[in-house]
Amino acid sequence: MPIKIIEGLPVRERLHKENVYTIEATRAHTQDIRPLRMLILNLMPKKEETELHLLRLLGNTPLQIDIDFMYMTTHHSKNTPTSHLQKYYHNLEEVRNRRYDGMIVTGAPVEKLDFDQVDYIEELRDIIEWSRTHVFSRFFICWGAQFALNHYFGIQKSILPTKLFGVFDYNNLMPTHPLLRGFDDVYQVPQSRHTQVDMDAIDGTEELKVLTSHPQFGPDILSTEDQRDLFIFGHLEYERDTLKNEYDRDLASGREIAIPHNYFPEDNPTAAPIFSWKSHGHLLFSNWINETYQNTYYDLTELK
Repeated sequence: MPIKIIEGLPVRERLHKENVYTIEATRAHTQDIRPLRMLILNLMPKKEETELHLLRLLGNTPLQIDIDFMYMTTHHSKNTPTSHLQKYYHNLEEVRNRRYDGMIVTGAPVEKLDFDQVDYIEELRDIIEWSRTHVFSRFFICWGAQFALNHYFGIQKSILPTKLFGVFDYNNLMPTHPLLRGFDDVYQVPQSRHTQVDMDAIDGTEELKVLTSHPQFGPDILSTEDQRDLFIFGHLEYERDTLKNEYDRDLASGREIAIPHNYFPEDNPTAAPIFSWKSHGHLLFSNWINETYQNTYYDLTELK
């Protein structure tokens, strides 16, 4: 089934070329079905790139999904025109009376800042509190996951000695968990971050389940006991070249950057990267959508 997006969204043509089916609002309104309603809070600077990453994965299910995008009014985006945000995105006031089956909160390039130093942090806190009564299931990625764990449970983050950058093997700790349905015992995850969360605090939080972990770098996928909140520190939504583009960008700007671990064949940055996490990205998003579909209320006004 297609994903419903706002008319004219620029990435739609790219999705069609990849056989990711979309439907625009005028056609969707003629169909007598109850689609899943999803909200994406896109905190990344390059909005269209992140839209493409996430819509690919959300469009790979048999369900129709209605997508809304959200932005922060208290932050000025330097990489995305204001006209794009005003045309294709909503702010909190515009969706305050709406209810959603699911919400995705992306990462953001602010991880080295303390949470209170982020210029839109109060608006983000308001959104997360609003989502408790207006969204059934939430999916937090990278910095978004770090923020949510801090907001919900007071779990702190700290700066790593060196950037965790590359593709790493993670262990499936709970193979029977519905969010890990189809996962291998060991699977690969792209990582690109300067921070980590307090692992002892996670272990001491009864409401959290660690689903996958690395022996050195700790957890990657976690969920709450009721499975309504999902947290991932890695980037299973990344494309083949995303880490390469980050590496090339940092080299061009003169920053000190190591070759991404286990990414280029024989660590040769001129060779095409190996795309080794694609299937697990689709699995995780499909499992999350399925669990949301199976458990959400038919009438979203019942959310409390």
